[in-house]
Amino acid sequence: MKKIWYLLVSMRPRQWTKNLVLFAGIVFSRHLFDVSLLERSLYGFLVFCFMSGAVYILNDVFDRRKDGAHPAKMKRPIAAGLLDSREAIPFAAALLAALLVLSWFLGGRFFVIAALFTAINFAYSLFLRNVVILDVFSISFNFLLRAVAGVAVLDPVVPGIEISPWLLICTLFLSLFLAFCKRRNEITFLGDAAMHRHSLKDYSVHLLDQLVGLSATTALVSYSIYTIWPSTVEKFGTSNLVYTIPFVVFGIMRYLFIVYSRNEGGDPSGTLLTEKSILIDVSLWMLTTILILWRF
Repeated sequence: MKKIWYLLVSMRPRQWTKNLVLFAGIVFSRHLFDVSLLERSLYGFLVFCFMSGAVYILNDVFDRRKDGAHPAKMKRPIAAGLLDSREAIPFAAALLAALLVLSWFLGGRFFVIAALFTAINFAYSLFLRNVVILDVFSISFNFLLRAVAGVAVLDPVVPGIEISPWLLICTLFLSLFLAFCKRRNEITFLGDAAMHRHSLKDYSVHLLDQLVGLSATTALVSYSIYTIWPSTVEKFGTSNLVYTIPFVVFGIMRYLFIVYSRNEGGDPSGTLLTEKSILIDVSLWMLTTILILWRF
């Protein structure tokens, strides 16, 4: 039973909040209350959760030596020697294979996206994470794939569902913002940052501060444009989405406060789950969005 527990811990369930972006498709297509479509979105969400978990296991196998010298990551089961790589690799490989088969039954487009997600993560583990800037873009591209997958999983039932390019741009830059904040935390607080992550030797705090500011600004601007874009107003029959902008502004500014005043930001998923102000802000944004789209 301990091995099963260690495998589950290695899949990092707390990180699965990243996959919530898959529900953007059903929310912004106004099918949230369609039980059959919600069920498909849930299946897609679970596929990406377990797929992400399998990828995390493989990452831990690749990084077990570096993680052993990291103050926090050294506690992970594989780095701590509690789980052998000869047990972890077959489990992760079998899980990925099973999930790819399952994704096929959720639609051809969804399968292609799931396969691409797997391939990019393999490439990231092998070499992309060692290339400055490209390492963060690889992570952000995974968020784009999640957003597109949320639409693709609905496509076999409701053909023609699309996601606005402005929402995709916002997703890209918001994920870049979070990833650059994470890199800033790593380079600031790890004694020998390059030893733990090779690409960190090419970053500087000054560069990361500029990249954080650029990503935050672009994410906010692209979301704002989305809310008033003619096709958005025509699709939903209202321009009231503009009233959700203050929640996005507060969320980004609050996260900047956490990064620069509290010197945190190394664990975006953990912050989302533990920071009450951001939890409330995200909940209010979602509630307001639903009320506007469904005109309650």
